[in-house]
Amino acid sequence: MAVAPLQNPHPITPQLPNGPTFDQELCGLVLDTAPRRFAVVQVWGDGLPDVDGWVVAWGVAGPSGRAHVIGIDGQARMALTSPDRALRHFAGRPGITARLVWLAQPSAAAVDRSEAA
Repeated sequence: MAVAPLQNPHPITPQLPNGPTFDQELCGLVLDTAPRRFAVVQVWGDGLPDVDGWVVAWGVAGPSGRAHVIGIDGQARMALTSPDRALRHFAGRPGITARLVWLAQPSAAAVDRSEAA
């Protein structure tokens, strides 16, 4: 003889959250912990009328202040105690100085890749 499944006399209706969705919370977490991005730029003839500059490396700096830098040719890879330490590796030739150029802090995040574009 077949037994009928028990019926729950008090079914539970799931409640939708009133606050931010989980995806929104994740995006907020990502924005709060995102590393800062910067470029290392070499400058020739600083202060002269024909000054010139070019990007030689990209880097990220984490909340601890440590930085990871990679040269645009992929040859130089560095883990440094601060972004400023990258400057000594890309300056020093006569007439060449190095600067950090910081990208703006991210202001938006998306879980879906198409939304992030």
